[in-house]
Amino acid sequence: MSGEALVELGAYLYPWDADGDPACAPRLTGLGIRRAAVAAAYHSVRALTPRHPRHKVVTAEHAAVYYRPDQDRWSGAGRLRPVEAPWSPHSFGPATESLAEAGVEVYAWTVLAHGQRLGVRHPEAAVLNAYGDRYPWALCISSPAVRLYCATLAAEVAAQPCLSGMELESCGWYGFDHLHAHDKVAGVALPPSARLLFSLCFCPHCRDGYRAEGAEPWALRAKVRDALDPVFAGTAQDAALDPESAAAVARVRVRAAAELRRSVLAAVAAERPDLPVLLHAQPDPLGFGPSPGLAPEDAHAAAPVLLAPTRSRAALEAVRAYAAPGRRVAATVGAVAGLGGDPADLSAWCTDLAGTGATELRFYHLGLASHQDLTAVRAAVEKVGTGPS
Repeated sequence: MSGEALVELGAYLYPWDADGDPACAPRLTGLGIRRAAVAAAYHSVRALTPRHPRHKVVTAEHAAVYYRPDQDRWSGAGRLRPVEAPWSPHSFGPATESLAEAGVEVYAWTVLAHGQRLGVRHPEAAVLNAYGDRYPWALCISSPAVRLYCATLAAEVAAQPCLSGMELESCGWYGFDHLHAHDKVAGVALPPSARLLFSLCFCPHCRDGYRAEGAEPWALRAKVRDALDPVFAGTAQDAALDPESAAAVARVRVRAAAELRRSVLAAVAAERPDLPVLLHAQPDPLGFGPSPGLAPEDAHAAAPVLLAPTRSRAALEAVRAYAAPGRRVAATVGAVAGLGGDPADLSAWCTDLAGTGATELRFYHLGLASHQDLTAVRAAVEKVGTGPS
């Protein structure tokens, strides 16, 4: 590798990528990567494991944790509790231990408000849209029970050994958008404004929030449906609320997200005060999904941010929005051609991100990557950095 380190470098892994594969850690360090974000609590997925000596496909049937939960910790945390993963039981510990022994810093990749198993078991905790449909994959963060669950989960993950930090995914609103098995939802292309309205929640907690902001919940629900119906009917290309209603919704959503972040970060700090935390985020305050909204001006008061940009000018502008002297801003880089990455352009994209203000890059996802993908990652590493100092 050549040149001075411009950015720090990391990679994503599932715990089953490292557990049982003694070549996993040397493979990372051989690429010049000495930091790994390993899933400790994750949603459902079907994953190819092309280099693992014991398996080639792992099917995670539902959201689960990959360590043994502490029953005493959860005894006073209400009805929402994490579920263990029988398909890869307690693999987080062996995975992180093997990586740490090889000199790889391990960050616990932790998914919070995205959990279909809990939403199915406890529908009252899930988002309820304006038409009365539940989104079991999207836990409603206005719910005190959900906030307690997320904070308890984050603290428990922080207590796991061999950690150098945490990454918090979906620490905020989740909504309609969801990569789901056999999705059949693309028949009507919803513009961003409609996706937001279709993701608004009208559970009792959210109704209380709207009411507190001067918006009568059932009248607001009717306005949302009136705005969405023409989009579904094909007679409108956009959907919007009147300015007063939109402002009330924004206040409720931004406040709930801020309350969740505060409670989660406080729980982690109480467990391990010196543990670094990265928030998956996007600069639109009303953004939702794995990287929920966090206004750039609020980022310094919360935690360092980690973005998940695609190859676009908008992604570069998002990184630039968060970047500031002394602020840690990590950018996730799609490194798998089969998942939309472009190996031929990977080095140039990494250079663009670094030039826009990213202080770190995370390659997604080296447990899924082909040989050709790894070759492209090696070239990008040689061009943009030398890893954590």
